[in-house]
Parts: sequence; C-alpha cells; structure tokens
Amino acid sequence: MLPKPLPDIAWNTPEYETLPLVKPTGFREYDARWLFFEEREGGIYSELNLLGAQALGLGLGTFLHEKGVRPEVVVGHDYRSYSGSVKQALITGLMAAGCVVHDIGLSLSPMAYYAQFALGVPGVAMVTASHNPNGWTGVKMGCEPPLTFGPEDMAQLRDIVLEGRWQMREGGRLVHHPEMRARYLDDLKKRGGTLKRRLKVVCACGNGTAGLFAPELLRAMGAEVIERHCRPDWTFPHYNPNPEDKVMLRDMADAVKAHGADLALGFDGDGDRCGVVDDAGHVIYSDKVGVLIARDLARRFPGAKFVADVKSTCLFETDPVLQELGAETDYFKTGHSYIKRRTTELDAIAGFEKSGHFFFRPPVGLGYDDGLVSAIAVLHMLDANPDKRLSELYAALPLTHATPTMAPHCPDEEKYDVVKAVTRHYRALMEQGAAIDGQRIEKINTVNGVRFTLADGSWGLVRASSNKPELVVVCESPVSEARMRAIWEHIRDHLATYENVGDYNQTL
Repeated sequence: MLPKPLPDIAWNTPEYETLPLVKPTGFREYDARWLFFEEREGGIYSELNLLGAQALGLGLGTFLHEKGVRPEVVVGHDYRSYSGSVKQALITGLMAAGCVVHDIGLSLSPMAYYAQFALGVPGVAMVTASHNPNGWTGVKMGCEPPLTFGPEDMAQLRDIVLEGRWQMREGGRLVHHPEMRARYLDDLKKRGGTLKRRLKVVCACGNGTAGLFAPELLRAMGAEVIERHCRPDWTFPHYNPNPEDKVMLRDMADAVKAHGADLALGFDGDGDRCGVVDDAGHVIYSDKVGVLIARDLARRFPGAKFVADVKSTCLFETDPVLQELGAETDYFKTGHSYIKRRTTELDAIAGFEKSGHFFFRPPVGLGYDDGLVSAIAVLHMLDANPDKRLSELYAALPLTHATPTMAPHCPDEEKYDVVKAVTRHYRALMEQGAAIDGQRIEKINTVNGVRFTLADGSWGLVRASSNKPELVVVCESPVSEARMRAIWEHIRDHLATYENVGDYNQTL
C-alpha cells in the first residue's frame, strides 16, 4: 500500500524514490500545478515526484468511485521531456484504483476533452503545465463533459490524496487510442470548412504541442500558413508558448510585418488558448478579440448570451453593436473551470476569458476551451467581412486603453490573504469618497478578487492567480491612457506596501 504523501522531501535522498511527494499548494482552484523540478542553489527543488503522481491517480480514481461516476478516464500528455513519465505514474494510480484508462498519447488539452465525447468516457486527466515555464507539471481533470473540476471537487480530491484515503480496487485496465489525433483534427476540419477568402496566416506555437496540430488545420481551411516556431521542442528555445506574454506577441507582430500576413494566431503550450495580432502588427488582447467574435455570433444568433471573466473589457456590456443586436453578457469569475461551467449553466453561445480561453457551445463547439476552435471563429469572422481587414474590424470597436495582464509574485500560501487585504483597502476608499486621478470610486465587484470602477467607467482589478504563485493586475479606461496609467500606478504603489508581493512578470 502506498504511504500517505509528504509535503516535502529532499531531492537527493532515498526517500525521494521511495515515498510520495505532493506539496499541498499544488491543488489549485480548478486544476493542479506543481514544480516537478527546478535547479536552485544547493540542488534540485521539487514539489511532486512520480510516486506523488501515482498517489494523485489513486486519489482521482477513488474520487470518481465516491462520486458515483463510471470509473473510466481519458489521459493525455503535452510535449515536455517529463510529461510522459508523469502520465505513466498517474495511470498506474488510476488503474490501481480500478479505473479503465484510455490513453490518447501526446495531445492537446482540448483533444483530451474531445476524446471524452468521442469515446463516451466521463473522466479526463490531462498532464500539462500549459504555458508555465519548463520544470512545471500539472493535471487538468473533470468527470462531467465538457466541464472540469471546480474548487469543491479539487478540495475533495486534495483531501483524499493528502490524507491517503484512496481505495485499491480490481478492474483497472489500459486502452490505447493512437487514432485520436486524426479523429480530433477531422472534427476540427469539418467545423472549419473552407475559407471563401485567401488569407495569409502566421501560425505561432512557441515550440509547444500545438505545432503538431494548428498548421495542418489552417492549411486544410485554405489558408496560406507561415509557421513560426511550430516544431515542438521541450526546451522552448525562443520563449514559453504563452499568447498573453509580450515576448511571444512581439514575435508574432514582427512575423506579420515581415511576411505581409493578414494576421497571426498564437497558441499556448497545450493548445486551449489563442492569441491574435492583426495585419498592421497590432496586438489585439483576447478580451477585445472576444468582443469581435461576439459581434459576429450575435449577428448569426440574435439575442445571443455571453459570459466574460472579470478581467475582461467593459465593452461586452457597453458596445453599441452588441446592445443593438440584443446580446447580453454575464461577468463571472476568472478561470477556465468557472467560465466553462457558467457558460453551460446559462446556455450561453460562448464564454470569453481575457487570458484567451474561449468556450464555444453547440453548434460552434462542444463547450470546452479550444484554441483551434477559437482560431476557426476568428477566420470565420473575417470570412463574414470579405471587404474588411482585421485591423479595420478592430478599429471599429469603441476605444479603450488597457494594460496587459500583469502578475507580481506572491507565495501561494499568502496570496489570498493579500487579496483580502487589498479588497478591504479599496472598499474603505470607496466608503470614504476617495478619488483616483480626480475620479471617485463608485462600484466594487468582489466576485473574484476586487474590481473597482471609477465614476467615468475606468476600472482596476487585483485578484489571486489560480494556478501560479502570483497576483493578477489589470486596468482599463474608456477615457484615456493617462487615466489607465493612474489606476495602475495607484494599485502598484499600494501593492508595494506588502512585503510578500514581489517582482512583476511584466509592467507598463
């Protein structure tokens, strides 16, 4: 019987190879992320070992049995040097817990979600660290397609694993599905169809797993594809595949200008997000891409309902075109599990996150986040406007000034307490009638961190990242860049008063 996991084991000791290591903070709000290894002064730091991954499989299998879910699980892994090993350890745990495991091999997260539908399997466990730097691993899990686990599910799973409350059962077996990649791409090609206009598309994959999928799909749709770092390489020699990061976006913009392309589409490490750069080389942040797609969908589906996360632009509710078309938008918690579930609950046609997770429900998609389906939606929008370039469609949106998503470091154990304190601070300022850059704080939204809105509609957000030891800061103003910067500086200066808030991943 596998012993109960330990929260800390030295990497260069016999215990590391004989006892399961599972750091508790790896269980996050809607998925799991751990540092599998990181070189530090004095040796290797690790938060999860292979026996810990096996314990996770045992816990997940036990969770499914306790929940009354048929114990069958789709598993896949992304293109990192260690992901296959983590997956195999997870599989042994699942099988020991009596699960039938359907291994789809090297895959994207949305390919694993698709396999749930294609195989009629309730469970999924996709081994991926998404866009996290090399050395990270993680698992995205669910048991009710197209949904993935939320906080309550993750808490139950965490307790089973950390307390060693798993149950060994008979009946576990392994089934391989080498055909799933072809089945997934065939489904996407049917959804994509053939473009009416010839588009030159830069396809940027950051040497992540999406390079094995995205170029083939785009060419099947009739696009002329310029590949940009599409050969998978787990060392990520150019940059981490994260279409929300300035380094990747600048590279995409440079490629558009160099090749005279109509746009660039950039995909993250596990292919569930898509970033966009227009024909002029301008980055279109994902929430604005969402507004453009929402306009297109609202024309096709009158009275359409959408969901957007709290990091997203105010245009989802103030855009005059969406208002004229009768579209409605519900703002909800950031996180692919939250938006996915909310979109399903409200029977919305689509959900959008500023991070680039887009969720399209039938007939557009199957309800989960898929960067390739997002790419299809962007290209279909261009097809529906044959006389417009993407830059022109973007220029037609009402102007707002927004920051990128900025992330100051904050330990996992402390970030939620920091956000509570920040929330109290801005609530007190509102009650005192305080102003930022001459504008009073008129409204506070605390559905996910704190989003405070000024009298002129400008706003700022501070929340805790759900999958990394960081805070998240976003600001936007429909008035001016100066007002947006004033809000950002106000937040920056306040966060600087907390000793446990560190450096930012990027700033203005």
